[in-house]
Amino acid sequence: MHRVLLLGAGKIGRMIARFLVDSGDYDVVVGDADPAALDRIASRIGVKTVRVNVESAAELAAALRDRETVLSALSFYHNPRVAEAALAAGVNYFDLTEDVETTRRVREISEHAKPGQIFMPQCGLAPGFISIVANHLTRRVETLDAVRMRVGALPQFPTGALKYNLTWSTDGLINEYCNPCDAIHEGRRMEVLPLEGYEQFSLDGVRYEAFNTSGGLGTLCESLEGKVRELNYKTVRYTGHCNQVLLLVNELRLSQRRDLLKDILENAVPITFQDVVVTFCTVTGQRNGQLVQYTDARKIYHQHIGGENWSAIQITTAAGICAVLDMHVTGRLPSRGFVRQEQVDFDEFLANRFGRYYESHIATRFTSAAVAADAATRDTISPEVDREPSV
Repeated sequence: MHRVLLLGAGKIGRMIARFLVDSGDYDVVVGDADPAALDRIASRIGVKTVRVNVESAAELAAALRDRETVLSALSFYHNPRVAEAALAAGVNYFDLTEDVETTRRVREISEHAKPGQIFMPQCGLAPGFISIVANHLTRRVETLDAVRMRVGALPQFPTGALKYNLTWSTDGLINEYCNPCDAIHEGRRMEVLPLEGYEQFSLDGVRYEAFNTSGGLGTLCESLEGKVRELNYKTVRYTGHCNQVLLLVNELRLSQRRDLLKDILENAVPITFQDVVVTFCTVTGQRNGQLVQYTDARKIYHQHIGGENWSAIQITTAAGICAVLDMHVTGRLPSRGFVRQEQVDFDEFLANRFGRYYESHIATRFTSAAVAADAATRDTISPEVDREPSV
């Protein structure tokens, strides 16, 4: 059995532990500084636990002893320290961060990786799965024009002016709304402001809005620089949400008082496990002398697993990191150093026992059947292929 240390016994950590323990192929130990969180995960999932303060190098080193891989489900600011400890211990490293600076630091650490040791950040939903989808669609065209990625984790039953519930890390959410965003515009790589680039679109009869947020592109800006005219990532919300966030973040300047903004959100916006994850990716480019567009759009809903109700964001995020861990263990990923999401094969990911949650009965795909036919034949493109919902 592959020996894993999972750091973080919160909402996402519990889902990761559920998947890995139920698979029967992983020896999992969960580490956290909160004894109540450890008791909860041990009683619900029956996993081994260890109390560890990740700010202590000695405690981290002890927790990593005899482990082959560490998965971090911690807040982004802990991850560079975990990656450094993984390097020293000679174990593989995976995380869920959306933070650009954290990923840069993990990449620097990975330059000293030992043979057979990999460092793979950004393994969740966005960045993560959406980068795998986008890279897959880019291969359908001969010359790229534009790549547009849209993702949202939304309450299934929205209420209030925000039309939003907390579904994952509040620190990560604030980062998305406040930090500069990577993009490529007219062939030039740049930073754009969060909460700008506003647009609306309809999918499955529901009206959504989307706007710039930080971190969702992962490493695609670097991978596609010089190859694409337009590349951007935007977060999906129900209409009206962006204006409310602009008031909080910009007009009340809470982007400069993030601890206060976190306190407000966590004490005023309830958590929900009845949610839906929306992913919507379009790629345009030239093929066979035509300007064509390919689209992959999905909705994934919450589900009962192991006698508990799990939110869609828990399922999709945990499925992402567990699938790439599986692929690493079976030799389907590069074997040393820094690994990007776009190096993951899309079809292998969806065929994986964890990746299949993006295709299971809890997921709805809106991609045209013409895409599947084209993927099978690699022949000329039907003029009816993959129309993007009105934007």
